[in-house]
Amino acid sequence: MSNTNPTAGPIASLAASVPVVSGRDLQRFYSVKRGPFKPAATVRALNGVTFELHSGRTLAVVGESGCGKSTLARLVTMIEDPSGGELLIDGKPARVGDRSLRSLVQIVFQNPYGSLNPRQKVGTLLEEPLKINTSDDAATRRAKVEDMMRKVGLRPEHYDRYPHMFSGGQRQRIAIARALMLRPKVLVLDEPVSALDLSIQAQVLNLLMDLQKEMGLAYLFISHGLSVVRHIADDVMVMYLGRPVETGSAEAVFAAPQHPYTAALLSATPIANPEGERRRIELKGELPSPLNPPSGCPFNPRCWKATDRCREIMPALAGTADHHFACYHPLGDVPPSPPEGSSTAS
Repeated sequence: MSNTNPTAGPIASLAASVPVVSGRDLQRFYSVKRGPFKPAATVRALNGVTFELHSGRTLAVVGESGCGKSTLARLVTMIEDPSGGELLIDGKPARVGDRSLRSLVQIVFQNPYGSLNPRQKVGTLLEEPLKINTSDDAATRRAKVEDMMRKVGLRPEHYDRYPHMFSGGQRQRIAIARALMLRPKVLVLDEPVSALDLSIQAQVLNLLMDLQKEMGLAYLFISHGLSVVRHIADDVMVMYLGRPVETGSAEAVFAAPQHPYTAALLSATPIANPEGERRRIELKGELPSPLNPPSGCPFNPRCWKATDRCREIMPALAGTADHHFACYHPLGDVPPSPPEGSSTAS
């Protein structure tokens, strides 16, 4: 890699700024009882996650169910403390119960039908964070609520309506407004559009991007759909069995995935061009049990490039300034060859 001016370019400017959220070697372990006569087992839900999230940018965390995405969200929102490593929010150590940092990070859940209290009117739902965390009077709270409703595309008459009177897309707008009432610096978006129709997904994603530009928000975007991630993310972290296997700018990861797992995920993502051809990588086997993970690289039982070294020694993240991957046999700049038995999909 050639030497460049360390103060030039977007990567350098990000390095010079202070991240609003950063994690260093984050771990989260759970003890699981296996029966009356068996010792408890340890599930390593997160096992060495390092990342930075800057204001005005979106970090997408992707992977199959069980990879640790939701566990990471619980740590960042201070619902749980890490078992190891360090989590900093706004430059300060983050711990459960720290009220000084609680308002800085808010979450938008996946299901807009289950995340809103059906017995409360929209105005009451949106005023509740202000009632609990501020000394604003009723008139000030209502003014703030109506202003936020306008920001998310809701009308003033919606103030006195109940959640069941809205569509799924409108309910998610209400949930976003509620998360923004305390003017946080970070939003954790846990699959925020997966329960919505495709046409409504685009509207909500565009709203999120507009709000990010207007308010300088940082997004931790959790998803298993790479087509959505391609639309919204600045940076991507691909996780597998509690570990990051590939991280970097979205442009670098989508243009030239280096880890076989990332390549397999991308090959399964629908494309807009019906005439485009690509090779579909169909992985064999299931995600290993987190109670008994494989030695070496956790992906080796499903990887067509695995060697004895992969089965014995865990690879470390390595690569360039904006693209890291944990693989002894990266794919390079050429399209990956699918494993034997996989099909070519268009």
